[in-house]
Amino acid sequence: MSEIFLNLRPSPSALIQSLRDIGYSMESAIADVIDNSITAGAEKINVNFAWNDGSPWLAIIDDGNGMTPAELTDAMRLGSKNPLEERKNNDLGRFGLGLKTASFSQCRQLTLISNKDGMSTSKEWDLDLIEEDPDSGWKLRVLDNSEMQQDKHIAGLLPLIQHRGTIVLWRKLDRYDGLEKKLNSLLGHAREHLELIFHRFLSPSRGKKRLNISLNNDPLIAFNPFNPLHNATQELPEQAILVEGETVKVQPFVLPHYNKTSHDEYEKYSGEGGYLQNQGFYVYRNRRLIIKGTWFRLIKKEELTKLLRVQVDIPNSLDHFWKIDVKKSNATPPETIRNELKQIIDKIATSGKRVYRQRGQKLSDTVKAPGWTRTAAEGKIFYQINRGHPLIVQIEETLQPDERQKLKDLIFMLESSFPTELFYSDVAKEPEALSKPIFNEKQFSSILDKFINHMIRSEIPKIEISERLKSIDPFASYPQEVEKLLRQKGL
Repeated sequence: MSEIFLNLRPSPSALIQSLRDIGYSMESAIADVIDNSITAGAEKINVNFAWNDGSPWLAIIDDGNGMTPAELTDAMRLGSKNPLEERKNNDLGRFGLGLKTASFSQCRQLTLISNKDGMSTSKEWDLDLIEEDPDSGWKLRVLDNSEMQQDKHIAGLLPLIQHRGTIVLWRKLDRYDGLEKKLNSLLGHAREHLELIFHRFLSPSRGKKRLNISLNNDPLIAFNPFNPLHNATQELPEQAILVEGETVKVQPFVLPHYNKTSHDEYEKYSGEGGYLQNQGFYVYRNRRLIIKGTWFRLIKKEELTKLLRVQVDIPNSLDHFWKIDVKKSNATPPETIRNELKQIIDKIATSGKRVYRQRGQKLSDTVKAPGWTRTAAEGKIFYQINRGHPLIVQIEETLQPDERQKLKDLIFMLESSFPTELFYSDVAKEPEALSKPIFNEKQFSSILDKFINHMIRSEIPKIEISERLKSIDPFASYPQEVEKLLRQKGL
């Protein structure tokens, strides 16, 4: 019995419509097209867009190698390259779908124009033409020189690739009809996205060529999420994981505590969602950021590790291990690498937590008479008002026994009503927003007089009064203001 086969071709209009909705955002679509420009050896890339009186267009122009007519046709083919084929080390492509799926997610008319060896070529997908006659198949329109010159958009862009390069032109951006503000907002967000995704190209390490990317001729500025130039950033030892003869490099960083940097800089590096959400691994494929801010469920995101970020570099030869998706915006490490990453996390997490713990230790060592005391017992932590604080002791000495009990009741009430949940929420969300009470000079001066008089009665030398006060709350929290008051009192 002979086998019978049917040549069952997919419906062009149905398939393309499905491909339009695989999950690209505006910024991820632009980034996917830029990947092709980088692979083509581009040194300059400009993303131009205009609202154009309600008929918006966007063009991604590069000065890369360009394509011959045959190469351009192949680039417009869906599935132009088998993802299992071996790629060059600098190739940022993967499935042979990126250009088409990224473009179709944003527009209905994709025009590709390229110049190689002084010859310009242009071909175009128009989804409206395909849907008008779905039985005619995959109709890729070929534009000759006269048609390119007659098309005002193409004619205006051609001089930009006069010697070599490629233009990806999006028109009929049907998902933004009448939404100029939304489109402008998305492109503004795209700028931030591209400055992060390609930061190692925009500001390369020694020995790598710089890539210039502009948005409407306004240059992008690299945003390095590890803030390596700050003197308080800790760069921990690099580690390596060997997989099938290839090396996965792991470089941990601990970002500066908010008390070690300015408010603006701290906010800048917090990222969308804040430090708590942006801690974790940042996976790069050929220096291009794929996924960020995840521990791959190896550990939980917690407050004490929120300043810890880990750069992970993988080569494209390990794509099959990491399950890189079509959009190149997600990756999942295999079990063997997960185990290695878990061991690395266990080693470096201590460094991230130490930033907070050391500050707590330093404070407790410096302040000899704190207003609050911390006690750890049986797995629980208690904060209590320091009943041995000199100010409380002085007040007790002036009170009758029944009044002393009232004071103790008041202290107990304050301790018992400490807003633990609210305090934790504020620390987790905006630690830099937490502040001490505004310095009240009149009130401080009154308290200071009581302490000075008490110290003098205790025969403490005047030259020691200043240093002792600096070790007692609340004076320890306001050293400069206290110095000023002491000078006014002649001490």
